[in-house]
Amino acid sequence: MTSSEAGEVTGTKDKDYNLIWYIEACLSNALRMETFIQDGERDSDTEVVDLFRKAQADSRKGAELGKQLLRARLGS
Repeated sequence: MTSSEAGEVTGTKDKDYNLIWYIEACLSNALRMETFIQDGERDSDTEVVDLFRKAQADSRKGAELGKQLLRARLGS
């Protein structure tokens, strides 16, 4: 965020908002990679398919790590 809002307006502290945003961005990226994978498969380009599958796996991993941290914080 570019402003100095620290939860007074939104009711969510920056660090919590950032965590939620990160999870959403990872999940959104995993979905986007699926489109890219399908495009590569349609053109039989295994190099880009492999690249986007790895990127998708990395995005899923990031989302899972973020969700674990969020669960732990919400549980306390």
